[in-house]
Amino acid sequence: MIGRKCELLGTASALLLAGCAIGPNYHRPAVAVPAQWPADSGTQAVAGPTMEEWWKSFHDAELNSLVTRAVASNLDLQVAAGRVEEARANRGTARSAAMPQITGSAVATRERQIAEGCIPGAPGGGGSLQTFSYTTNLFSALADMSWEIDLFGGIRRQAQAASGDLAAQEEDRRNVLISLLGDVAANYAQLRGYQLRLEIARRNIAVQEETVKLTQDLVNAGQSTERDVAQSEALLDSTRATLPALESGREAAVHRLSVLLGREPGALADELASSAPLPPVPPGVPVGLPSELLERRPDIRRSEAQLMAATARVGQAKADYFPKLSLTGSAGRESTQLHDLTLGLANVFSIGPSISLPIFTGGKIRSNVAVQEARLKQAQATYQSTVLEALEETDNALANLGSERQREERLQAVVRESQTALDLAKIQYQAGLADFLTVLDSERSLAGNQDQLAQSQVSLVVNLISLYKALGGGWEVI
Repeated sequence: MIGRKCELLGTASALLLAGCAIGPNYHRPAVAVPAQWPADSGTQAVAGPTMEEWWKSFHDAELNSLVTRAVASNLDLQVAAGRVEEARANRGTARSAAMPQITGSAVATRERQIAEGCIPGAPGGGGSLQTFSYTTNLFSALADMSWEIDLFGGIRRQAQAASGDLAAQEEDRRNVLISLLGDVAANYAQLRGYQLRLEIARRNIAVQEETVKLTQDLVNAGQSTERDVAQSEALLDSTRATLPALESGREAAVHRLSVLLGREPGALADELASSAPLPPVPPGVPVGLPSELLERRPDIRRSEAQLMAATARVGQAKADYFPKLSLTGSAGRESTQLHDLTLGLANVFSIGPSISLPIFTGGKIRSNVAVQEARLKQAQATYQSTVLEALEETDNALANLGSERQREERLQAVVRESQTALDLAKIQYQAGLADFLTVLDSERSLAGNQDQLAQSQVSLVVNLISLYKALGGGWEVI
């Protein structure tokens, strides 16, 4: 026990002379990060516009307007901003512990006491024991001061931890912002995709209605059969059956966009009723280097801030092993008459240092240090896991975007070939070289391939948005 006390006193002396805080100082953990992204990702890395306003690369005025309004009025973003303000206030509370604390008090008391005393009698006679009372007034105005001298850095570590918590909440707000930007852009792309698919379906319905009419005319002229009419009507009804699901998807996208903008679900129905083309996808993306994710992605920055806070709390816990030195004092005036409480010099004052040293706490301090060290290990693992997941997410986004580019190019060729096949089938049918089933199969194939192409084009835009989110772009706007 004596050796432990000597060790503590020796350490305390060294810290006092060095003027530093006890506990570990923060160092970013080493994480293996590749030098470059995979060369076969299929996405060309360009040095184009910065990631700060990536949605503007689509050159869509409506999308830009939706993003601006969402940033201004989204409720989840407002909640995240409120948490930042709360963390900032908590940091102010932690920092205030390093400053002198002064409080004032004013007290007025009236005290009545009962006493016994001997009252003298007549000359030559004895006295008598009697009870009597008296009243005392006391008025005081005092100012009390206390100031803990942060010899061992416990208060500084507490302030560092609060600053880390604030930084984590700021990065969490930025992370919410990135998700919001991605959700607005993705739902907008889905909306335009549903509108495109509806246009394709209605165009095919018009063509198939003409086919049904033509087939009926051929039946009336004795050049076709009722079976051909039934088959053409079945194809027409099959295409019409796709409309309700597409319309439902379009409405759901409008509802989601409205809520993201902090409004009721149907608020944007009139504004987004008119169809518009899908946002064009630029040929290249400024992906940067993998190491830049550590500085750009808010979830990584948030994990690092939490790690910094956990590191500081270990020092804060260890500071409880050492003595606490405080300066305390009070000054003011006291009087039995209220009018005597003037603003002159104090007639009552006290000042002096006080020191407290933990002697026996039942293992409380040691257990608290163990708790904070365990949380530090968790924060270190969380940081490393967050970095690896960010790299994985970006790699997957690059791969998905590259493969969808290839799929979209091939589907474009398929649609061209399907159109050519339908034109030839119609010519051959009119010349009597092919039956009507060949024409219907060609129409069905073209309609399906056109819809697949539209879905691929939507997926291409959504995958690009996912890549921008994975790269951590957009949080700089606010």
